Amino acid sequence: MVKSNNNKTTDHLGFEAELFKAADKLRGNMEPSDYKHVALGLIFLKYISDAFEARHAELAAESAAAAEDKDEYLADNIFWVPKEGRWSHLKANAKRPEIGTLIDDAMRAIEKDNESLKGVLPKDYARPALNKVMLGELIDLISGIAMNEGGDKSKDVLGRVYEYFLSQFAGAEGKRGGEFYTPRSVVQVLVQMLEPYAGRVYDPCCGSGGMFVQSEKFVLEHGGRIGDIAIYGQESNYTTWRLAKMNLAVRGIDSDIRWNNEGSFHKDELRDLRFDHILANPPFNISDWGGDRLREDPRWQFGVPPVGNANYAWLQHIHWHLAPFGTAGVVLANGSMSSNQSGEGEIRKAMVEADAVDCMVTLPGQLFYSTQIPACLWFLARDKSNGKRGSLSKGGETLRDRRGEVLFIDARNMGTLVDRTRRELTDEDIQKIADTYHAWRGEKVAGDAQGSASVAGGRMPGATQYADIPGFCKAATLEEIRKHGHVLTPGRYVGAEAAEDDGEAFADKMQRLSAQWREQQQEAARLDVEIEANLRELGYGG
Repeated sequence: MVKSNNNKTTDHLGFEAELFKAADKLRGNMEPSDYKHVALGLIFLKYISDAFEARHAELAAESAAAAEDKDEYLADNIFWVPKEGRWSHLKANAKRPEIGTLIDDAMRAIEKDNESLKGVLPKDYARPALNKVMLGELIDLISGIAMNEGGDKSKDVLGRVYEYFLSQFAGAEGKRGGEFYTPRSVVQVLVQMLEPYAGRVYDPCCGSGGMFVQSEKFVLEHGGRIGDIAIYGQESNYTTWRLAKMNLAVRGIDSDIRWNNEGSFHKDELRDLRFDHILANPPFNISDWGGDRLREDPRWQFGVPPVGNANYAWLQHIHWHLAPFGTAGVVLANGSMSSNQSGEGEIRKAMVEADAVDCMVTLPGQLFYSTQIPACLWFLARDKSNGKRGSLSKGGETLRDRRGEVLFIDARNMGTLVDRTRRELTDEDIQKIADTYHAWRGEKVAGDAQGSASVAGGRMPGATQYADIPGFCKAATLEEIRKHGHVLTPGRYVGAEAAEDDGEAFADKMQRLSAQWREQQQEAARLDVEIEANLRELGYGG
């Protein structure tokens, strides 16, 4: 999967970036938080209309009656789009002053004919504050998205546009943007480590659905099909839930994503289900999560989480939902690895002693739009004795017994700055982290073009042998973790990176460095005299 370029996370940005730049110019003084719903709603409308028109043309060539049969479209997971909802109709009327009303009518008509979209689509394009000239120009711009390849390629084009627009709006909104978007490279680390080949995938705070999109991509890249994994999620923000529903629909991904404003803690819509893979980026350090009303909840198997911080409520909620061989990846603030406030240390101790924690990863700073708080990844497992890896191509395999061990990975020095304030993990970074985890779990993987003897450089044919790498990774025993008071910060375990031997003899090096130090001391003394003279000249002498 890794290409020769250093950062695949940005090489997909071709026409998407140009399209967003053009769309952003049309925004004028409109707030990004409002404009994103305008732009993303139209992109979604373009997608479902194009998919419908392509299928309509195929059916019409066979039978006029079949082309007007809704069931023919539903069978192919394509939304039925009535005439007033089709993109050609909106494009033809883009310059009319009532274009906002026409778009709202199109959205209502589509919702009426498609049960799964009810309450999902934006329907406020006719509001007086929305510039109708801008709206018409935006329709013209989106009309120019190349859709002439058809099929899955066309679907991927608009899917990429939707994903890129989401990321850019998240960046523009800053902290609020983080509420609906997890940076792509962080999601890729979770997905590559958990390897969701098949089974149920769950996110209890799913935002705009990025975890699901990347999971489906993983399946397709490994020879599977959409539908090999079943998508489940919950979101408490209604506007964000709508974004997720559209994001998945643009990708042709079927899902069961629930919304209620009470959230996963207080109204767990999927309480009786257990999941093979759970990926989550819950909001960090929530203090007003209503924990005082959940003191006797059965989910708190390792201890009652503090009322003032939901971090350990999220971890336990997620562990509760794991299937017998399930694994989970959770993004949390770094403080969760070492906090002893309000009983958190005791909960963490209980989780470690129960072998609920599989791996800990510290991330570099500046990865997130929403916060400068350093973040880490928790990987949880229901059963570390012989957990299964469900590879479609290999029919599944048994992992080694990892009880009494936790893998620690320190990735703080990884990543590349993509602008002045934000960093991304490269594909090589992601591969190194994931391969280290897979080797430690005892996975047998087929050799690839990157095959080498080092787990840090790629996978070997057959079973890759895991080895601790000073400064990067360490497989610590339970006894070692106890000595550290059950603190799970990787830096405490991985040690310092091994210094590279420069071949210079110690005595020669000391002589050279001592001479260099004396020269610097002499230069410092000379500068002190010069500064003192300048101060006297200015009348500030001592």
